Amino acid sequence: MKIKIIQIVLLIGIAILAYFVWETIQTPVRFNKEKDSRSEVVIQNLKDIRSVQQMYKALNDTFTPSFDTLIKFMTEGQIPVVNIIFDPSDTTLTKTINDTIAFVSVADSLFGSRNGFVINDIQYIPFSQGVKFDLDAGSISKGGVMVPVFMAMAKKEDYLKGMDKALIRNPSVKDLIVGSMSEPSTDGNWE
Repeated sequence: MKIKIIQIVLLIGIAILAYFVWETIQTPVRFNKEKDSRSEVVIQNLKDIRSVQQMYKALNDTFTPSFDTLIKFMTEGQIPVVNIIFDPSDTTLTKTINDTIAFVSVADSLFGSRNGFVINDIQYIPFSQGVKFDLDAGSISKGGVMVPVFMAMAKKEDYLKGMDKALIRNPSVKDLIVGSMSEPSTDGNWE
């Protein structure tokens, strides 16, 4: 009878230990799956910020460090629709005639095909409960020429809010950044 009780206790102990081993393995797996899912959404927002910044720069020759300016630009800014045809009097086909035929809003041009896109939400890091992306812009000297630059960043603590803090501190988990304040680049650190 004592042997039967000891066997049952050992089986229960083995089952409990097996569960803890399983959880030890599955915790980082679940974390990485959720991190990747959240990163995908945040990266899309950073790509949207990059698109608006590039459009802003195309029309203003500089980037802006302000989300208020970007949002106002998206809601009020107009992009000319230009019809370009070759000059019929030019036989070399190097001269063109440009004719502005209409204007399109920046938001419609960039995000018109996206259902549910809310212009004001571009400034907020998804999953962060209202924390804004860090946004900066300026100019740097590159080869003796002043070049406009910008950077937008989502800190890992913000977009992974509510997840295991020990796993967030892991050096392989990175802040997500697009652009650079030290290089004339609009690439993201995920690319």
